[in-house]
Amino acid sequence: MPDTAALEALLDQLPQALLLHEAGRVTHLNRPAQELWGVSLQRARGRTILEVVRRHTLEELARHGGELEIETAGRTLLCRGTPGALIITDITEKKARERELREVMAVLSHEFRTPVAGILGVLEALQYEMPPELQQNFVEQGLAEIRRLSRLVEDMTVGFRISTVREFEFGEVMARARRLLENELETRRVRLEVHGEATLVRADPDKLLQVLLNLVENAVRYGPQPGTVQVQVCDLGDAVHLEVIDGGQELPDYQRIFEPHQRGERARGPGSGMGLYIIRTIVEAWGGNVSAGHRPGVGNVFGVSVPKQ
Repeated sequence: MPDTAALEALLDQLPQALLLHEAGRVTHLNRPAQELWGVSLQRARGRTILEVVRRHTLEELARHGGELEIETAGRTLLCRGTPGALIITDITEKKARERELREVMAVLSHEFRTPVAGILGVLEALQYEMPPELQQNFVEQGLAEIRRLSRLVEDMTVGFRISTVREFEFGEVMARARRLLENELETRRVRLEVHGEATLVRADPDKLLQVLLNLVENAVRYGPQPGTVQVQVCDLGDAVHLEVIDGGQELPDYQRIFEPHQRGERARGPGSGMGLYIIRTIVEAWGGNVSAGHRPGVGNVFGVSVPKQ
């Protein structure tokens, strides 16, 4: 059996705050618990539970057991009472991710309605005889809606895939993006100019493709038509930096642009305002960061960093 000092050192390594008690009085606080309640073990030992936790709800939980969530100082804490112990887990980040997931799911579910209705209308129209030119027009409309539906499914599922991180040249993902964006770029008369395709990246190719597609589509919506969208990739040593430049005019608010539902006044075509938000979610999960701003004489610049893991 470990001695008392070794056991206390072990408890200090736990991520949860732990309070041990006996007969209503505190016998031990590990380090996270001391930080949470702002009291040292020496001062806490022997005091009543209420004197240390300073909440009647937590005292009752410690004495009688159970589970509850509390909000304090901008954090969400999951509190569990078991015989002789009160265990506090900080679930702030988990709750934030859950809220983000619900937000994405709600918006994307809503966005499914439009392409589904469009496809239904096209199929109903194609039941009847019509001139070949009109029939071709309906087929093209249906294909456009199916592509849109496919992209919505991509947006919704990319965060759930098993990560397959590997090292590859950025050009590998860029080639896939070119094929998927070919029709839209041609329709909008936008040329794609790429620099740094040989740069080595270590990431999940599917998720990086999703980031790249959303960035380029965003640039197409805001940039000049006809015009040029530039994709630039460079190795910064500890990370690879990707920039997409649209050549467009300065936007009114770069601070909020990566928040959900944010669509610019000059955005063209259908959209949920979730593309840049999804990018931010993916990139921050990598430990990277996103940025947006205007470069005089160049246009709007949207950047993401991909850390070398």
